[in-house]
Amino acid sequence: MIKQQILEEALAVAMSTGGDFAEVYAENTKNNSIQLVDGKIDKIVDNTYSGVGIRVFLGTKTVYATTTDMTREGIVACAKNAADIMGELKRTVNVILTPMGVKNNHPVLIDPITADVRNRIAILKDACFAAKEYDEKISQVQGTLLGVDHAILVANSEGLFKQDRHVRTRIVVNSVASAAGENQSGGCSPGRGMGLEMFDKFNPREIGIHASKQALVNLGAGYCPAGQMTVAIENGFGGVIFHEACGHSLEATQVGVGMSEMCGKLGQIIANPKVTAIDDGTIAGAWGSVNIDDEGNPTQRNVLIENGVLKSYMIDRLGSRRMGMAMTGNSRRQGYSYEPTSRMTNTFIDNGPDKNEDIIASIEYGLYAKEMGGGSVNPLTGAFNFAVREGYIVRNGKICEAVRGASLIGTGSQILKDIDMVGQNLDCGQGMCGSSSGSIPTDVGQPLIRVKKITVGGR
Repeated sequence: MIKQQILEEALAVAMSTGGDFAEVYAENTKNNSIQLVDGKIDKIVDNTYSGVGIRVFLGTKTVYATTTDMTREGIVACAKNAADIMGELKRTVNVILTPMGVKNNHPVLIDPITADVRNRIAILKDACFAAKEYDEKISQVQGTLLGVDHAILVANSEGLFKQDRHVRTRIVVNSVASAAGENQSGGCSPGRGMGLEMFDKFNPREIGIHASKQALVNLGAGYCPAGQMTVAIENGFGGVIFHEACGHSLEATQVGVGMSEMCGKLGQIIANPKVTAIDDGTIAGAWGSVNIDDEGNPTQRNVLIENGVLKSYMIDRLGSRRMGMAMTGNSRRQGYSYEPTSRMTNTFIDNGPDKNEDIIASIEYGLYAKEMGGGSVNPLTGAFNFAVREGYIVRNGKICEAVRGASLIGTGSQILKDIDMVGQNLDCGQGMCGSSSGSIPTDVGQPLIRVKKITVGGR
């Protein structure tokens, strides 16, 4: 992507005014999306992004500069801009890079960008037509097939020089069910860190049918009652509760500056002993996996909470300097225009000791959250609010009528203690996580869990 000699020159220039570390990050990203609305191709979009970001450290002070000029002159000028902001010391620095191989744990069989567009459209049509044909009440179906080919280069003043490629594929189907002047929606959006071969695992028709089934359930649902109750949260995207309410509070971005409720709690019991939570960027083909993070470090399996005890944070280079702790392979960014920060990859609560049928049977009255939606959280306090996308009332250990309009309200530190049953059907769902370093793909997951008491918003 960029010649080694140019990188060495740029790094030397970046450190020439007193910086103690410098880094060059370059990307060339290709995106493709095909959108289908009511059985017709609405648009096909191809984009390419490329550029360079140069970062300079002096202790915990950082300067970040970017450019889209990929010539030698453009890159060196960008390095000089960063150096000029960092300080006024004039010195000569020599940097020698050592090219390093990167093991590819996520091979791609069918490139989602270059594959025949007719085949890609056929996959999308299969999903959308199945959704539309599922029931006469399905009034609208919209689908999108996404492909990303993200090539990166990382070089730094310690001699590291690595290049890697991340490929992702995702399909999104949204259905609207209508009756008596009322509309309700449902969706399904699996994705993987692989090519179109992901559809060997996910049948497009089943994806479309899932979206329409959910829309119909919500169309026939009454409103959820409000109040404190026991809640069972299903696997897959149900893991967004841990991701948002607790995961962000374990990132060095917050911990390193004292802005997290989890500061200073390593080695302490912060959750029910049944809770073990992991962030693992090495899972083959997973949506949030990468071979190396955006500072060039190999990703790894980080046990964050083990049997209720806080074991680790997720730490990038700046967080490492602030906290005096080792990096954990969690430095991520959307692209060259963002300075990296500590972020999650594939984060989940691991399987526990309880049988799933026992979890539901244990609830005299409560809510079964079959699928979670989006929400918000304050990492400093851990306060969160999440929508339930598909929910049901539980009575006397039986899943009963569907309800809509439910939300879960609480704090991360409290919900970790109130998870008192953990099932055995671990699965993950896919999402895009937004933070200061942009929007990145992350997996969230868990088995079926029971929260003994939580505030449910409704009517």
